[in-house]
Amino acid sequence: MRKGDAVSTLERSFCKKTPTGAATITVRKKKSGERGNPEEMANNKVISADEAIALIRDNDVVTTTGFVQSCIPEALHAALEKRFVETQHPRDLTLIMTAGAGDSKGLGTGRFHHEGLLRRVIAANFGRMPKVAQAAQENKICGYNLPQGVISQLYRACAAGQPGLFSKVGLYTYVDPRFGGGKVNERTKEDMVKYHNIQGEEWLFYIATKIDVAFIRGTSADPSGNISMEREALVLDNLAQAMAAHNNGGLVIAQVERIVEQGSIKPKDVHVPGILVSAVVIADPPEMHRMNYGVIHNPALSGEIRVPVEKFAKMPLDERKVIARRASFELPPNGVVNLGVGAPEGIAAVANEEKMTPYITLTTEAGAIGGVLAAGSSFGAATNADAIIQQNQQFDFYDGGGLDMTCLGMAECDLQGNVNTSKFGGRLNGCGGFINISQNARLVVYAGTFTNGGLRVEIADGKVNILQEGRNKKFLNAVEQITFSGKFAQKRKQPVYYVTERCVFKLVDKGLELIEVAPGIDIDKDILAHMDFKPIVEHPELMDKRIFIDEPMGLLGDLINLNMSDRVTYDADRNILFVNLEGWHARTRKDIDELRKTLIEASEKVGKRVNSVVNHDGWKINEALYDDYAEMIDDMSQHYYLTTTRYATSAFARLKMKEALSKRGLQPHVFERREAAESFLEVVGKEEEKAPA
Repeated sequence: MRKGDAVSTLERSFCKKTPTGAATITVRKKKSGERGNPEEMANNKVISADEAIALIRDNDVVTTTGFVQSCIPEALHAALEKRFVETQHPRDLTLIMTAGAGDSKGLGTGRFHHEGLLRRVIAANFGRMPKVAQAAQENKICGYNLPQGVISQLYRACAAGQPGLFSKVGLYTYVDPRFGGGKVNERTKEDMVKYHNIQGEEWLFYIATKIDVAFIRGTSADPSGNISMEREALVLDNLAQAMAAHNNGGLVIAQVERIVEQGSIKPKDVHVPGILVSAVVIADPPEMHRMNYGVIHNPALSGEIRVPVEKFAKMPLDERKVIARRASFELPPNGVVNLGVGAPEGIAAVANEEKMTPYITLTTEAGAIGGVLAAGSSFGAATNADAIIQQNQQFDFYDGGGLDMTCLGMAECDLQGNVNTSKFGGRLNGCGGFINISQNARLVVYAGTFTNGGLRVEIADGKVNILQEGRNKKFLNAVEQITFSGKFAQKRKQPVYYVTERCVFKLVDKGLELIEVAPGIDIDKDILAHMDFKPIVEHPELMDKRIFIDEPMGLLGDLINLNMSDRVTYDADRNILFVNLEGWHARTRKDIDELRKTLIEASEKVGKRVNSVVNHDGWKINEALYDDYAEMIDDMSQHYYLTTTRYATSAFARLKMKEALSKRGLQPHVFERREAAESFLEVVGKEEEKAPA
């Protein structure tokens, strides 16, 4: 018994301590005079939801599983709400959770809004429990909004008896103690995040909170409490949460949909071993164990079957699809990608339409790897996934630099490139996994409409028409809260793009630069008039016309360079190799290698050194690849070229090319127009052709 707690009759009947201090529970009460089977009493842990919830005490620290609308132990949440409404106990709980777990209308953790039930909340997302968020905003409870991956990893720290977690995640955001420490209101005083400089490196230390009760969820349980998850869409952090509570001498309550014979679950199919589980509750009625709030069960999401993806519904050509299509141009071949909720979800559908899915690996922070990512109520899961791993392991992968690209939503953006998704418009939404993902991906693409609140857009005749402008601006002088730091991204030379239905911005040294504009859009009337600041505007280009036509874009060919040989032609009369890189995108080192291979094959076919003219109009190259590209040019110049000229209408592209070439001691012959490039060859090329090879 913990000091100051009144232990119920039910608890005295059902709860006892093992030699290790962890709580275990027997299943049924004995009838009067019945001796009972000691072995059965020790092993059978199945009890009702009400009996399990009766074991929770005032001031307990409770953690629950669940991701957005999926894998939520609804029967346990409902039973906790019912007990509090009827008895006003347990009171003053601390709730710890990662992603939001509810429907935003009162289900899931939204049930915990009753005044007095919660004293403190530590969560990555508040948006799925709006009344709890309101209580935090009104200073009725203490609250911390911490990164989802950090909370997920802290479960492991708790399980291992460690004091907390060192991480770089959150530096220079509102989570950094120098900028708020993740506290959501004035009532919250205690620091949970500390700043440290260790051997010249900046770190944040997140303090672990010991857990008393863990709500977990699985599909099947045997009488000993071994839990399997064969019909679950995700496995999340159930094991780490169970271990954290168990090793603290607490309770682990598992909600399942069925009880199976003892020993019938194969050892490798057990996700949470029975030694960690205190009680097993069968969801009753079965609707309390829906896969998610919109789906009773979909075996393709749980990995039980595979379905033909060709039958997936095609997205209509609207502003959401335009954004997803443009963002899809940044997808790296054979890369690993994370997609956020909202507008970015459409990328999964576009990738499927364009037959690109086999050439990229889409992932979610919830643990899904590969397949076609689900949207709507099933967000976080995937159809035909290659693997589903634990959430904390997925964040290890993300934090360590495993993501090649992420596409995330944006609520607000400012002149420094900062992005806010956590607190805006009077809402406490929370950061979710945003900070972990955006800070550690090699390439970040933010995606969302240019304004919101009544925005109406028409895509017709290959153009964008703004029928009604949104009431709310997104591009502000300063965001309300920094969820992503533009300055920190610049410091680490992280490429960042901001994609909307009408234009594209890029984060450069001086701030946001307008680099692309959609056909039909007037820069002054449709863009600058609806921004609080003026971005850098030099030579913006038109967004690719394929984006605005309702037919396949042929993006697969661009992605894996299927048409690279078509970009190179040879003029024998003038001994000029024309290289057309218009619209070409160098996303990875492999793209550079493919171009090198094509140029070498074309040059060797000629049989002698050639002059070359390269068209760089509309080409794109990731910042980190300029040196690799210059090294390729150096190699071609030494072995295959007489001389080379280049042209690009973009002043920025010419500048970056000149910098990269000059750095390697190469002559930066980069012109604005093709005519100037060819004229240079006529003068210089003839002289160099006379020189010995």
